[in-house]
Amino acid sequence: MKPINLKEKHSLFTKQWHPHRIAMVDDMQVILAKIKGEFVWHSHEHEDELFQVLKGTLYMQFRDRTEIVNEGEIIVVPKGVEHNPSTKDGEEVHLLLFEKRDTAHTGNVEHERTQTKYPEL
Repeated sequence: MKPINLKEKHSLFTKQWHPHRIAMVDDMQVILAKIKGEFVWHSHEHEDELFQVLKGTLYMQFRDRTEIVNEGEIIVVPKGVEHNPSTKDGEEVHLLLFEKRDTAHTGNVEHERTQTKYPEL
């Protein structure tokens, strides 16, 4: 039970679109990620996802709109909702995510960016 410094943890990796687990809260995992560009359209049939923007601006695309999530804000993507996180203008965005332990990285979509194991920091 020690404090976790999010900036320090983010400094430990450079790979984008590759989640890193920093803590577990019951059956929920707390994840850090760096993203740049566009991800992949996907959904999670049984799990919600919470995204908190720690640095930069996240563009959360939905099929009917795009929500802009600024630094210090969160967005919750409900289960079953197709989404595609992205950034603009070459900006690297730092995220904290909160999701169930068994949430598949890209839902039921197989993609070159799909990760099946999250390193622990």
